[in-house]
Amino acid sequence: MPGADRRETQEKQLFTADKEQRLLPGRSNRAGNLSQSKKKLQEAVCVLLVELCERFTFFGIVCNMILFCTVKLGYRNYQAAIVNMCFVGTSMLTPVLVGWLAECLVGRIKLVCICMFLHFLGTALLPVVAFPFEDSYIDRRRILHTLTKKEQKTVFYFALLTASLGIGGIRAIVCPLNAYNLEDCGPKELLSFFNWFYWLINLNSAVVFVSISYLQQSVARNLGFLIPLMSVLMAMITIHMVRGEMIYKPKTDSSLLTTFGVIASALKMCCVRYRYFSGGVTNWLDHAKENYGGQYSEMQVESTKSLARLFPLFAFQILYRMCIMQIPSGYYLQTMNSNLHFSGFVLPVAAMNVISIVPLLVLVPVLECINLCPFSYKDTGYSPTFCIVVGQLSAALSVMVAGFSEIHRKHFPQLEQTLSEEVLLVSSMPCFHLAPQYILLGVAEALVTPSCSLLSFWLVPERIRGISMHFLTLFNGAGCFMGAFFVQTAHAGTQGNWFPHLLYEGKLERFFFFLASLMMVNTLGFWTIAHRYKNLNPEYTNEFRGSLPEEKLLKHEKAIKRYGSVLESSPILSPMEKT
Repeated sequence: MPGADRRETQEKQLFTADKEQRLLPGRSNRAGNLSQSKKKLQEAVCVLLVELCERFTFFGIVCNMILFCTVKLGYRNYQAAIVNMCFVGTSMLTPVLVGWLAECLVGRIKLVCICMFLHFLGTALLPVVAFPFEDSYIDRRRILHTLTKKEQKTVFYFALLTASLGIGGIRAIVCPLNAYNLEDCGPKELLSFFNWFYWLINLNSAVVFVSISYLQQSVARNLGFLIPLMSVLMAMITIHMVRGEMIYKPKTDSSLLTTFGVIASALKMCCVRYRYFSGGVTNWLDHAKENYGGQYSEMQVESTKSLARLFPLFAFQILYRMCIMQIPSGYYLQTMNSNLHFSGFVLPVAAMNVISIVPLLVLVPVLECINLCPFSYKDTGYSPTFCIVVGQLSAALSVMVAGFSEIHRKHFPQLEQTLSEEVLLVSSMPCFHLAPQYILLGVAEALVTPSCSLLSFWLVPERIRGISMHFLTLFNGAGCFMGAFFVQTAHAGTQGNWFPHLLYEGKLERFFFFLASLMMVNTLGFWTIAHRYKNLNPEYTNEFRGSLPEEKLLKHEKAIKRYGSVLESSPILSPMEKT
């Protein structure tokens, strides 16, 4: 009997060990999933912190650039506005350039280190221009050392260029949109992400506009340019991400060069076939396919075709971006030439930008409630195209109100006002009378930017979503440069009357009315094509993107892998059920 009991005990131990060994893969998979999700959360937090630090330095440079250029460097109003818009446009375009360099010529880790150095160099050189050297460097003979105007402008432009290149590298390599793992999100989840993403960015910019603008203008006008040295903190977080292998590595199956190559090849083959042969394709981009004499695969051409369908959407953003760029240019000049005194306190000029941010901070939670409503628009939340039309109409009304505000501002008597230790002759109209135009433009941003980002991301195949967002950025940057060109043309064509240096001697309201009329035409134009992007249901969007056998196969493989991982990690199924 003792031998039988011993044998039975050994069999129980073997059965228990075998059972635990069979359950071990599921436990290890669960532990691996927990560690992987923890790493993804850490990556998302680091990316968000770098993004906020980068935006903080960017808005710190932009917020009072016009005041600095006019008072410190002696620029005319239109010149300061052009410099500001060109810097913003360059900061938008450099991520595309740096993304191409990282993909084709230079390694991502090496390039991100170069861009961090350029960013630090640019933000460190700005105080060199801003510092009063006559107060800092005095030799034994009491001779004051100063930088000449030419040297100041040279250092200033070099600092802006290096800072914009650094900004481009950070946005393209460290903080690309794909680093937030949005591949498996539906349209509602994507819209929610874009809403809160831009909400956080604008909350950050509100803090910058209030704090840094006050430091630059009132307490210590030169200390304000030292604050962008937060890039040091950003560099430390980035180094941590590099060491922890948390830098996002995009897939290499598509690129911006491939998209441009498909378009160039199709145009070339179109010209050849038009000259020597008759046509036989349904879409002109099909000429780039290998079947029709081109050099690109069917998947590459079909991806480009789905992206080309978004080009009208991108093109209608150019004029809208020109209106948005009035906040740091035309609206800023109006505020600078208005009465900033409020209860014995001089408001910072850039603090008026907060009025345009408040509508976005208030509207985003409201839009989120509508988006999460079970009775919302066809299982995809509210209509993004409707929001874009309403937002563009709000932008047009904002610029029109700015024109009437300029007429109203001139009816007030003038007074002397001190800004950055310079006495300026301004209107006695309180600056808060300009609030409606800021509010309308803030409403426009809350409606247009998230909706346009959603359409650009959702209506293309997954493999080229990054390329689609690059094109949206390109057109937004083009809007900034078009705004600078518009200011230069208006000033030169009217001999300074439409964008004057002294606002009470010119007709700035005509500039606003003309831009508002162009924006109204732009809104009507987008409204006529908005039906193309109205339906976001998966069945319709598959037709819009174009369905390829390769893409369907990739989706099936992803679903099979996900199903297999669920089976392996499930604690409910027995080992016999898993085999």
